Amino acid sequence: MSSKDIAIRAENISKRYRIGLKEQVQDSLGGTILDFIRSPLKNYRKYRSLYKFDDIKDISFTESADIIWALRDVSFTVERGEVLGIIGRNGAGKSTLLKILAKITDPTGGLAEIHGRISSLLEVGTGFHPELTGRENIYLNGTILGMRKSEIDEKFDEIVDFSGVEKFIDTPVKRYSSGMSVRVAFAVAAHLEPEILIIDEVLAVGDARFQKKCLKKMQDVGRAGRTVLFVSHNMSAVARLCSRTILLEEGQVLKDGPSRDVISAYLGSETGTIGERVWPDPLKAPAGEVCRLRAVRVRSEDGQIIETVDIRRPVRLEMEFEVLKPGYMLMPHYNILNEEGIELFSAHDLDPEWRGRHRPAGRYVSTAWAPGNFFAEGTIFVAAAMITLEPNIPQFYESDAVAFHVVDSLEGDSARGDWRGRMSGVVRPMLKWTTEFYPQD
Repeated sequence: MSSKDIAIRAENISKRYRIGLKEQVQDSLGGTILDFIRSPLKNYRKYRSLYKFDDIKDISFTESADIIWALRDVSFTVERGEVLGIIGRNGAGKSTLLKILAKITDPTGGLAEIHGRISSLLEVGTGFHPELTGRENIYLNGTILGMRKSEIDEKFDEIVDFSGVEKFIDTPVKRYSSGMSVRVAFAVAAHLEPEILIIDEVLAVGDARFQKKCLKKMQDVGRAGRTVLFVSHNMSAVARLCSRTILLEEGQVLKDGPSRDVISAYLGSETGTIGERVWPDPLKAPAGEVCRLRAVRVRSEDGQIIETVDIRRPVRLEMEFEVLKPGYMLMPHYNILNEEGIELFSAHDLDPEWRGRHRPAGRYVSTAWAPGNFFAEGTIFVAAAMITLEPNIPQFYESDAVAFHVVDSLEGDSARGDWRGRMSGVVRPMLKWTTEFYPQD
């Protein structure tokens, strides 16, 4: 591959942190200049557009009580115009890697090359000032992210329209809700036009409608031919945006390949929670003012928590939640997607016992049943959500709350019958067939 075709090259990048030891950062102009004079080569490397780090030739990965290796010998290349996903559990090193590539953090050792103008969406909302209006913060935030005033002027109306806060654009941000602030911040960041865009979990912000809007914007960025590095816990979003994905585990590349294969490996390994998701700490659970999500589970017809299901068997999707404020009608519901990010259907709670009734405070478990011979084989992602009715107020939306693998049968009694080849489609119902035969006279 020609170097002209490469946007990013990482070679043996490693990052070590020493617990309890702060990095030496100068807090004055004089100190910064003195530090630059003392270590000109190191600081020259730090501020180059095309930068390399190879400070440690022989890295010892010896573990100790006060040393943590966030990354160990991470190597990969990204072609120009490629959209690369990076996944892994919390603490796998994803954010550390992006900060190194974005020149926010220096690696302990290794080499990184960046070819092109780079912008990052690592901390959505960085630089927002509560006393300034939304309009003023758009210009301030855009400048921090590397946009010229003329660029912001040109895109201002588009940014405001995307954020959806037109009526409040001249209101101080301190009077915005957290959701409004996030929408403005993402709108600014999403309208950058760098050659390389680094995105870290931005789809975790906002409500479900805004998340879909963000996802579409990221798809447009990819289609425009810009190079994108996308880190997310939203597997369906990764599958939809990225043709290739890297799986990190304990700071190392565990798998690198087509997104479908890598996501399946992640969900099927011990690094990912697939058949059950529980929030034991109520303060960290997805919640609104009326109710709070406590658990989502995939169960077999006999009640066992499962990660893999025979295509012929029914599946139970279980949502456990708490009603904190009584007197509201609730609508628990699921969004069901396949591994390509295609939404198969939505399932709303139609239990006649609670439909149209105001719910008292307490804990509930709502279960939806999916029949056998319905899903196609592959990985199914389940998003769990809740709204109140009359008025309609979103309470929580947890994308990819759980997932499960559907395995087709080759015994001849599933929808594929005696066919052993590929079957297309997002669902695979086993339909009833009849045949009338009229023999020749």
